[in-house]
Amino acid sequence: ATAPATATPPASQTTVALPISKMAIIYTDEFLDPKTGILKFTSVLNKLNGEFQKTKDDITAMQNRGQALETEINKLRDAPAGTPIDQPALQAKIDQLEQLKKDIQRKAEDAQTAYNKRRAELFQPLENEVRAALEAFAKARGINAIIDGATVPLLYFAENTNITRAFIADFNSKNPVAAATTPQ
Repeated sequence: ATAPATATPPASQTTVALPISKMAIIYTDEFLDPKTGILKFTSVLNKLNGEFQKTKDDITAMQNRGQALETEINKLRDAPAGTPIDQPALQAKIDQLEQLKKDIQRKAEDAQTAYNKRRAELFQPLENEVRAALEAFAKARGINAIIDGATVPLLYFAENTNITRAFIADFNSKNPVAAATTPQ
């Protein structure tokens, strides 16, 4: 004979308190908008660009010299048949152009490296300041989580959860910037 099946008592139902949370969406890419973004970002970017304006101008001047040299070379190459061409002078111009192209590339690469390094030096403290301000902004409004819509694809969100404009306005009002200067 088999033993009768015994019913297992149901597991006790435990009530778990669910957290009450308030989430918000922010678009951090809007912080960089020169007209409607965080003014300190624009100010720092203007400072950074001003520091590298001379280098940019030097590279532009080199490129202009290269274009002028290329025009001279093409004129010499396209001379009417029978026109005497000073081949050594033409070759010297071609060599000069090739060297100039290499110099431009090197200078541009060096400038980009220096620019990126300086950008990190200038922007890191500001990014930390903005992060701290965003945390304080959220805590003051009872927001438990903020999702960056600039980095996370959102399928749906209610527009009233977007705090981007409100945060930018709050940050700008608490962190005034001296009159914006244009790069020199």
